[in-house]
Amino acid sequence: MPGGCPQAAPAARPTGTGDGRVSIEIANESGAEVDEAGLAALARHVLDGMRIHPLAELSVLLVDEPVMTELHVRWMGEPGPTDVLAFPMDELRPPQPGGTRAEYAASGEAPGIPGLLGDVVICPQVAREQARQAEHDVQDEIDLLCTHGILHLLGYDHADPDEHATMFGLQDRLLASWRSEQGTGTDLDGSASPGVSSPGGSHGGGSPDRREGPG
Repeated sequence: MPGGCPQAAPAARPTGTGDGRVSIEIANESGAEVDEAGLAALARHVLDGMRIHPLAELSVLLVDEPVMTELHVRWMGEPGPTDVLAFPMDELRPPQPGGTRAEYAASGEAPGIPGLLGDVVICPQVAREQARQAEHDVQDEIDLLCTHGILHLLGYDHADPDEHATMFGLQDRLLASWRSEQGTGTDLDGSASPGVSSPGGSHGGGSPDRREGPG
């Protein structure tokens, strides 16, 4: 089940894909073969779909199991590797009474102030095992984890039934529109969602958990 979301952790900054739109940097330190260009395109699709400010920045870091285990223990206080962690950084816009980042994203308004969204950390080795259990492609699982992590960065959570329904419904729609755009028909069941952990949460192979960690 997906993990959670700490607030200030790794910052990978190798291969970037900034072109005047949201800057997305992918760093693969996992030793696993991953379609980095495809992952960057998926992340851009999600951020575009959420109407995120075009000058915002996102980092996606792919790590191996030992590194993910270390992060999971340090930020979530839980043993073993998890599939995905989300480390939020800047607020996307000044806080407003009764408002959350998730509400701003859902409002359909592009935030007026750019910022560093944070880091999504994914472990391809854990993703591979989850993909095997769910009987779908590894890249589909990684896309799912990346989407889940980005939503955590934007303030979405799934701690209670209503939050879970909102977050996973949005996640399903974003992935469906991505698959449609790519001309693929892979059907991912939301139950096989990542165990996203935002340093502050972790995904243990079901629904992700978002937790706010030290920031």
